[in-house]
Amino acid sequence: MSRRKTPQEKKRLSCTKDHRNVYGENDKASRKNLPRKRARVHRANRHRAHQILFGATVSTDTATADAVEQKLSGLRPRTFRKSPDLALGDYVQWKLARRAVQPSAAS
Repeated sequence: MSRRKTPQEKKRLSCTKDHRNVYGENDKASRKNLPRKRARVHRANRHRAHQILFGATVSTDTATADAVEQKLSGLRPRTFRKSPDLALGDYVQWKLARRAVQPSAAS
C-alpha cells in the first residue's frame, strides 16, 4: 500500500514524469506526420535498393552483379528518429526564460 503524497511531492513528480511536445508543430499533427515521415524513410530505402538492382539486371556481366551485391550488402539504410518530448520541469524553465527575454505586450 502506498503512502499519501503531499502536494509538493505530487508537483515534483509531475515535473519529472510529465512531458510536453516541443517539436514545433501542432501536437495533433504529430499523429499523422510521424507515420508519414517513417513511411517516407522506408520508401526511400526501397527506392534506393530498386535503383541498384535495376542497374544489375541491365547488364549480364558477372563482375557487375558481384559489384551490385557488394554495394547492397554494404548499404546502410536510412533511419527515422523521433525527437523526444521535454520534461515538464524543463519546459516550464524554458518558457519562463523565453518570457523574460521577450518584450511585454502590455507596455
